[in-house]
Amino acid sequence: MTRIDHAAVWVADLEAARDFYTTWFGGVAGELYHNPRTGLSTYILTFGTGARLELMTRPDVTVPGAGDRLGWAHISFALADPPAVDALARRAREVGVQVVDGPRRTGDGYYEVALLDPEGNRVEVVAGDYAPAS
Repeated sequence: MTRIDHAAVWVADLEAARDFYTTWFGGVAGELYHNPRTGLSTYILTFGTGARLELMTRPDVTVPGAGDRLGWAHISFALADPPAVDALARRAREVGVQVVDGPRRTGDGYYEVALLDPEGNRVEVVAGDYAPAS
């Protein structure tokens, strides 16, 4: 059976991105990888479910995408229930993490909040009680 091994995202500030995903979502960062020939540096973060996220930076990758564009739209993390999503949203606002949508129940049945990571990438946090709208 095929499974997704990991997703990767380019960032300008590797340490800030690592701190965001470890602090807010419990990712555990592996050792810093650095390729002196290309300038590529990465951390691979592993989450409790075994999911992995690679954070990458390289000196020549400097232009961020703007707004909606073709390609990845967001990454999503699941918490136990709507009160857990509400609590995370409240804590995020208290410390200045930008909350861009919600918390709310979506038309297709998710309970979610959307945040921006330090690079402006959309991160959705959903309740694990998803049930499709009937």
